[in-house]
Amino acid sequence: MNFLLDEVARATLRLAESGVPSPRTDAEELAAFVHGVRRGGLHEVADADFDARYWECVARRAAREPLQHITGLAYFRYLELQVGPGVFVPRPETEIMVGWAIDTLRAMDVADPVVADLGTGSGAIAISLAQEVPRSRVHAVEVDADALGWARRNIDAGGRSDRVTAHRADMRSALAEFDGRMDLVISNPPYVPTAEAAGIPPEVSNHDPDRALWAGDDGLDAIRELEAVGRRLLRPGGAMAIEHGDGQGIDIPRLFPEGSGWRDVRNRKDLAHRDRFVVMRRAEE
Repeated sequence: MNFLLDEVARATLRLAESGVPSPRTDAEELAAFVHGVRRGGLHEVADADFDARYWECVARRAAREPLQHITGLAYFRYLELQVGPGVFVPRPETEIMVGWAIDTLRAMDVADPVVADLGTGSGAIAISLAQEVPRSRVHAVEVDADALGWARRNIDAGGRSDRVTAHRADMRSALAEFDGRMDLVISNPPYVPTAEAAGIPPEVSNHDPDRALWAGDDGLDAIRELEAVGRRLLRPGGAMAIEHGDGQGIDIPRLFPEGSGWRDVRNRKDLAHRDRFVVMRRAEE
């Protein structure tokens, strides 16, 4: 074992003692970040090249600062995104919803689909849709100025500024010029009930923006608002997808009744086979 791998083993123990959920992975990711190699290449770092800044990063992670804030990067589908304080760090669970949206757009008989990503945060959803549905036009809406700054950096860095337009706006009134014209609306809204604050990991509660987390006593306040927004924006036959939290799937379909013009309201599962997002369509005229 070389010196760096020995230090990674020590860091793993320190992170585990601090309650970090994935101590070995995070210790290796930090070592790779500091030394400019891939995780699989850690054994190739010469002992003389060990960088003591590694232990500064380990200390930050042990204090439960998110790994992505330390490295400045988050990975989402095929994207490498810039993230940091002021923006919600995208989660792997959301990738499944985006995959559904991509499949849905590809199946539509629409040459240039128009999409709204409401509460875009880092821009992960919007950029993925533009990249994987090449003729789409995506409108990324974010009310928070700090988060929107991260989204714009990622849109520019990904070379998608020609097909992703960022808007600083409240989703409830945003994109009025597209009322009744959107082919798809997608959102990963805040959905954490305020009553569950004590059980939220410090990486989330102390670092993700409050505006991206909390959504009233039952966590459904933003989703209730999305019902009206989707009804306003979608064309007849258009589709919507909304991420939600554990246990919320049973309550959400009743918020999108047939009497309001919704059809095919269904829960979809994540990789752990838990209900993770709800999908629906606007009735055809």
